[in-house]
Amino acid sequence: MKEKKAKSPQKKDSISKEVLTKAWNLITQARAMSNLYETKKEVTGKYVHATSMGHEAVQLALSLQLLPQDYISPYYRDDSVLLGVGMKPFDLMLQLLGKRDDPFSGGRLYYSHPSLKDDDKPKMPYQSSATGMQAIPATGLAMGVQYRETENIGYTPKEDKSVVVCSIGDAAMTEGEISEALHMAALKQLPILYFVQDNEWDISAHSSEIRLQNSAEYAKGFKGIEVVEVDGADFFESYIALKKIIHTIRTERRPFLIRASVPLLAHHTSGVRRETYRDDYDEALKQDPYPRFRKQLLTSGFTNQELDDIEKNSFNLVQTDFEKAHASADPTPEDLFTYDFAPTPITEEKGVRAPKGKDKTVMVDSALFAIREVMQKHPEAVLYGQDVGGRLGGVFREAATLAQSFGNHRVFNTPIQEAFIIGSTVGMSIAGCKPIVEVQFADYIWPALNQLFTELSRSYYLSNGKWAISSVIRVPTGAYGSGGPFHSSSLESIVTNIKGIKVVYPSNGADMKGLMKAAYYDPNPVVIFEHKGLYWSKVKGTERAMTIEPDENYVVPIGKGKITLEASDENIKAGKSIVVVTYGMGVHWAHNAAKKLNNQIEIIDLRSLAPIDKELIYERVKIHNKCLIITEEPDGQSFARGLSGHIHDVCFEQLDAPVKVLAAADVPAIPLNSVLEEAMLPNADKAFIAMQSLLNY
Repeated sequence: MKEKKAKSPQKKDSISKEVLTKAWNLITQARAMSNLYETKKEVTGKYVHATSMGHEAVQLALSLQLLPQDYISPYYRDDSVLLGVGMKPFDLMLQLLGKRDDPFSGGRLYYSHPSLKDDDKPKMPYQSSATGMQAIPATGLAMGVQYRETENIGYTPKEDKSVVVCSIGDAAMTEGEISEALHMAALKQLPILYFVQDNEWDISAHSSEIRLQNSAEYAKGFKGIEVVEVDGADFFESYIALKKIIHTIRTERRPFLIRASVPLLAHHTSGVRRETYRDDYDEALKQDPYPRFRKQLLTSGFTNQELDDIEKNSFNLVQTDFEKAHASADPTPEDLFTYDFAPTPITEEKGVRAPKGKDKTVMVDSALFAIREVMQKHPEAVLYGQDVGGRLGGVFREAATLAQSFGNHRVFNTPIQEAFIIGSTVGMSIAGCKPIVEVQFADYIWPALNQLFTELSRSYYLSNGKWAISSVIRVPTGAYGSGGPFHSSSLESIVTNIKGIKVVYPSNGADMKGLMKAAYYDPNPVVIFEHKGLYWSKVKGTERAMTIEPDENYVVPIGKGKITLEASDENIKAGKSIVVVTYGMGVHWAHNAAKKLNNQIEIIDLRSLAPIDKELIYERVKIHNKCLIITEEPDGQSFARGLSGHIHDVCFEQLDAPVKVLAAADVPAIPLNSVLEEAMLPNADKAFIAMQSLLNY
């Protein structure tokens, strides 16, 4: 793609007639669209939508100055931004009406929720409706742009540098995740503009009842972010201010926040209409940018005839485009199942799992070696999270020496910001980086679930295949050694129910390395649960977690289980065997219990929880006719219980006994006291009793 050059700022009052003509053309299109959606509400109201009516001037002042190498995360009221970057009313109406040829999402997303990857336009990551959620991915994108420039990865010094824009409504600025984004932008001095449109309304809540300060006042508390305020209903003022800001970001590479005061002239959405709660609408109409811009153009040398002709053409275009969009085809039922995951290059086990002449190593080092090999080979790979930097190298030493080997710019600490750690990988991935991040304990992943569910997991599907998010998310998990209620939890049932991400859970060092490599090369988000009790094999009976380190080329395909213990053919034929399906620490409990049961036990190590190797499970259950599932999670509405239900559905006619589940006790938390911890968790002795009971059923 050939990058465009940006011009230096012109004199304060100088905006070319070409720009003004284009701006008038687009503002008339935007207003004609808003009006048409209202008059045709019996048709357009089928799917909820919001328009930029009242916000058009500042949105066009921004979007007309963006270049193809730029990135912007619009929000749901930004249809004038979309017109400004080159989209046509017809394109937007295809999304409005949920049509198959909707260029953003193929009918999967609401109006003005773009995903754009055209060569000749600024790039737009997938946009959700969750207010404020775009700030962290956009900030991560700026961090990725900065990293690629610093490392000279795909960057040509002669080109104008990219600007990242995060568009947001002022009411969303009270979200906690906004603070995480602003903090990192200031800390890292990222090339990002937070483009805040303030119409003083949430939905029905007015600014006077929901905030003590506006976004400009708030942002001034973040040292290093320059704050500008403009009258967003004035195209001239907005354009000139934004020209200066954008030029400064391109040249000085530092963050800005602009607060644009605008009137909300549209309904909040088509489903929440202004007449049900607004008492200030007549006052807001006095700030309408549309007649104001027309008046400014007349004083700038345009004639009424010129403006009328453009306005008439826009009206006709919008009418024609609406009729064409309305007649366009809807998606087919088959379209539902496209773009759930991007294809992965790792589809089979390759490499040498146990090279000769090497000693066994602990599981934590197998992960470390995998990441080291990845970072040596791929300069786009970066590792960050809490305490993974050079001083400590992770609280479990799982990143030891990496900062010393690759530098603080590639391996670095973050603040205590779990949402940012995970959500930023969206932007980093879109920028062309390959982020590997860590949440210090599974117990602390909760603040990041917004990002994991709303942004990472849905990007590829809801962008209709445009934006796959490649990120590796390491999550130390599990209980051992009296870790207590806030350092011991198992959360696989929560995470595996988030569709659109992959989840793996190795039980030994060889699988850890093979799955870590597969996760890195997978174009989708991958969560790796890493049991803390297996890292060093300090827990009695976990010696099997130590393995010979596989070679550099070793990979384990995600979604493939492994039989780690076989029952004898004699016992299988005699109906004296069972298959145990488990993962993580459960593999070790199962193996230790099976030693007492005379070749009657087959063990499947799942290795991957999403996707799961159902074919292997069903095949082996139908051979043994009895199945025990072992999990460290509490017994209730769990991953293991869900798997049990699937096995009953598919294998019911071959089962000689109900599928049994051995799990932790159903209590709210893992107690600190070691006696209580032992009473709660499964172990080898409990596994033996469960196996023996099922064999005797």
